[in-house]
This record gives sequence, structure tokens and C-alpha cells, in this order.
Amino acid sequence: MTTDYDVCVVGSGAGGGALAWRLAQSGYSVVVLEKGPWLKDTDFFKDELACCRRSSYTPDPHEEPQVVELEDENSGGWKATPTPGTSWSFWNGNLVGGSSNFMSGFFHRLKPVDFRLLSEFGPVEGANPADWPIAYEDLEPYYDLVEKVVGVSGRVVAHAHQEPRSSPDFPFPPTAEHPVSGLIDQACAKLGFHPIPTPRAILPHPALGRNSCSYNGMCGSYGCATGAKGSSRAALLNQAVATGRCEIRPNAMVRRLVSDAKGRVESAEYLAADGEPHRVRAKLFVVACQAIETARLLLLSTGAKHPNGLANSSGQVGRNLLFAGGGAGSGRLKYEDFPDSTAAALKQFGTFVNRALQDWYLIEDPDFGPRAKGGTIDFVHLHPNPIARASRQIWGPDGRLVWGKPLKRHLEAHFREGQYLKVEAFCDWMPVDDCRITLDPTVKDKWGLPVARVRTGFHVQNLRVGW
Repeated sequence: MTTDYDVCVVGSGAGGGALAWRLAQSGYSVVVLEKGPWLKDTDFFKDELACCRRSSYTPDPHEEPQVVELEDENSGGWKATPTPGTSWSFWNGNLVGGSSNFMSGFFHRLKPVDFRLLSEFGPVEGANPADWPIAYEDLEPYYDLVEKVVGVSGRVVAHAHQEPRSSPDFPFPPTAEHPVSGLIDQACAKLGFHPIPTPRAILPHPALGRNSCSYNGMCGSYGCATGAKGSSRAALLNQAVATGRCEIRPNAMVRRLVSDAKGRVESAEYLAADGEPHRVRAKLFVVACQAIETARLLLLSTGAKHPNGLANSSGQVGRNLLFAGGGAGSGRLKYEDFPDSTAAALKQFGTFVNRALQDWYLIEDPDFGPRAKGGTIDFVHLHPNPIARASRQIWGPDGRLVWGKPLKRHLEAHFREGQYLKVEAFCDWMPVDDCRITLDPTVKDKWGLPVARVRTGFHVQNLRVGW
């Protein structure tokens, strides 16, 4: 059989973009099929309505719904609800570069212990932890390469849980830091904690054919207009296309992978923007279209040798879905509580806090229980989106609606009288049988395809560690 390309990659986010870059750099012909549009740096604006109030970068939920399964405490079963009209959405970004266009750019590495969760901490009843088939040492050279190619800024500081590195420091110095970082350092020193600069995939100065950060305060959830953010699109796919060996086809909705009588995948069938079907043939196929949609595509791709979907002879496709565990809190540093010079510095807008703690990466506290895997705490500014922030101010401390002059005063105090600091704890999500993806038997998208049904079960260990 003749083929059009060496490799066909479905999805252009962090996984697909990295693979396309590496293959194109190595001389292979690659085609990337992306369901969403191909936007450039100049297409991104700091518009809260487009970013966060409307489905500008994600599908219209009425055209491409999903179904969420929530545990029904009354019956002990699961209740399925289509996502349109709810606050649920599992879409993160459908466009070239995927959700990496909108990340905050935190680039903490995993550590050796993360590859040995079962052997280090033992089995957990009701969960399915497992050791990786490879070790941190196998991936370390690739961590090092990614930091250089993507452009990671930061500063390595020795601490108890610092992972081994082949490079003594990050390839770029930290981005500019907000003065509140110094206050965090002082507080941590008094408490015996060990703050570290947060590594970020954001350039502090022009490099790698991209511009530097503009420090406008609108980073996480927004696309980057300068190219400083190391998204898959800006850092990897642009370079891959420049080799002449990588083609990106936007607005290409892959509806199934077609396999022959022997079970080998021979083509990807997709619908173009006009709804017309097309096929791409390749020697190899890579499915990298986000955890939920990857499982959905594999389950949709049945064939003579794959009656239950591609790669699903074990029945494990879509199972043990992982979300992000952890917790968050915030507080306000009132300007009136600080000297005038400090208060003036705290009013600065646009730079990053750039501080994290990994003192609890391992939990070895008898009061907690058996030794367990912890996580990372990051300090960030409260997101500056004014609509979202103002909307939360309409409720008073007694839970009653606030309006009129009291609401105006409440808004003034919120926006003008202090600097908010948010604390986010990121922990593992225990893999469990009841966190999984299946095909919904009745709900279909605008192409007539069964949508993903997402069961959102979790393990109590997630809550214990996050607290």
C-alpha cells in the first residue's frame, strides 16, 4: 500500500506537537490533523469575554456536547447528564497547539519517586497505582532537551526534594518577579520552609525566534500575543513546519482510524471544514488528541480485528482517567497594613509571583497515616479577570445578595485596597475504576458521532492529601 506520509499525528497539543517536531527534525514526513483552527500570535487578545465567558477556543457545547456521570448518593449508582446548560466542560482548547496555548506555563519536573508509586507507597485499597516501566533517569535527557527547546525560565535551588539534573540550571533566568515574592521568602524563612522559583515555559527575553513576555498580567487562560509562552504551536509546530517536512491540516475532525483485515491501521478518516470526508494514509499513526478525546477516537475506531475499539483488547481504553488533585485558598494583603513604600510595590501589576514549595512532596507525618505521596504548592496572583472577580462580590458574608451602594463599596475594596494572593496545591489523582471514559449510547455530536461519557469517580486519598 502506498502512503502519503511517514507519520500521521492526530492532535496538535503538548504531546502531538512534541512528536511532530522531533519527527520532522529527524527527516520524517509528518501530517498533523487538528480539529480546530490555526491561529497565530496576532490572533490572541486579552479579552475576557472571548477567553473565559464564551466558547471562542472550545467547541459550542450544543454542537459538540459531552456527558458527565456523577455519583448519585441516593441510589448509589451514577447519574448521566449532558453538559449543555451545565457548568461542566471537559474541553480545554481546540486549535493548533491545543490547551498549551492557554497554560500558565508551570514546568515542574516529575521526580524519581513518581515513577515508583506502587513500590514506594504500597497498594491503596480501591485504587490502581502502578510503577512506570521506565525510570526518571530514562526521561531526564528529554526533560533537559524540552527545557531548552520550549524555553523554560527559572533558577535551580537546592532543597530536600530536588530531582537530579544533567544541566545545573534552567536555560533561561526567571521571569520578572512581583515584590510579594520577597515577602513569601521572608515568611518561609521564619517558618522553616524552602521556597523555590517556579520554572515557567515563558521567555524572559527574546530568544528561539520568539519575543519576550509583555508582563500584562493576563497569562493563564489567555493566548500569548508575543510568542513568549512555550506552547506547542509557538515552540514546536512552527519549527516543525519550517523544516518543510511537517504539514498541519486545521479544521480536520478525525472521526475514525481505519484498519485492514489484519488489524493494522491504514488511514485516518476526517471531515474537513465543509463537512466533506477525506482520508490520510501513513506508515504510522499517533493519537494525541487529549485524554478524553483520544479514548473516544480509539473506541470509535472499530474494525474486523478491533470489535471493541483500537488498542482495546484488554478493555482498558478510557479507564483510570486522571484529573488534577489538590486544593486552593486565597487571601488579601491590605495595603493599609504595610509601610507606604511596601504598599506601593505591592500595587505593581503584571509580573509573576514565581514561588513554589515542595516541602510536602512526600508526606511522612504519623498524624496523617502511612507514608504517602504529596505534591507541590504554587503561589500565584488571583486571576485578574474583572468580570469573574466582580461577579463573586455580589454575595455578602452572611450569604445574602449585596446591591446598590454597599456593592459599589465592596467592589472598590476588592479591586483597590489590597493585593490578593492565591495558594494552589497540586497533588496526584489516584487511578480508580470509576474514573473513566465510554461512548454515550444516545447523545451524538453535530457529525452524528457518539460523544464521550465521562465518569468522575475519585478516591478519598485525593482529598486527604489535598487538605
